[in-house]
Amino acid sequence: MITPELIARINALAKKSREVGLTDEERSEQAELRRLYIDHIKAQVKAQLDCIEIVDHDENCDCGCHKH
Repeated sequence: MITPELIARINALAKKSREVGLTDEERSEQAELRRLYIDHIKAQVKAQLDCIEIVDHDENCDCGCHKH
């Protein structure tokens, strides 16, 4: 679960990285947090795509796509 606190920590580490640099421990933490965030986003996208239903239709339907 991505919480506001997690996002705040990711942003704080990114800011510190730009300004003064990170320790090895902080770089490891940053990599782990980024991976969690990316995995969460991927899961959301997959869930959305899994809900998509493709509907086939015939050429006699009234959708208008065949009248180009």
